Amino acid sequence: MNLPNILSLFRILLAPVFLYLFLSDSNVLNASAFFIYTIAAFTDWYDGWYARKYGFKTRWGQFIDPLADKILTSAAFIGFYLLKQKDTFFFGKTEPIPFIFLVAVIIARDIILTAARSIQELRGKDFKTSMISKTKTFIQMTFVFVVIACFSAAAVFSGTGFSMSLIKYLHSDFNYYILLFITLLTAASGIAYIFESGGEKIKNS
Repeated sequence: MNLPNILSLFRILLAPVFLYLFLSDSNVLNASAFFIYTIAAFTDWYDGWYARKYGFKTRWGQFIDPLADKILTSAAFIGFYLLKQKDTFFFGKTEPIPFIFLVAVIIARDIILTAARSIQELRGKDFKTSMISKTKTFIQMTFVFVVIACFSAAAVFSGTGFSMSLIKYLHSDFNYYILLFITLLTAASGIAYIFESGGEKIKNS
């Protein structure tokens, strides 16, 4: 097993560690959650760079790398949901669409389509990522980092005005509506993939 694949497996192992730290009642462990998540995200960039530079592109790597990314991201969204169960003000009080539904749509779409993509690549088929999917991934990852960073920083500076301002953002309806927008974008990218796949099958039949 080469280094990029080892890093992908390491990223999967870090997901439950991050979740434990994020949901802890300790400010120190909460602050550590961002550190762990950042390390995991860095391994994603590094194993991709390393594989391209040294030619370590394997079918197993094409399967495990994107799956590890989605497991890590899913761990973050699960953490958001579980934290909201402890703190009902987290992500605001306004829920036109139940919070759990938003999280479920994001996780289900990402895991299912990533698994489908990985299986196709294991079979030697090319998988082209659409622009809407790339946009979704960028916005989603940025949002996750911002939320985790704010939460961890609020724990580090607990009791200060800066901490209170970060908590105010995390408790805002605005934060919820960003998640709602990401959910709609995620659903749209999933629908786009279904139509594109259907078009390809008709074209190749």
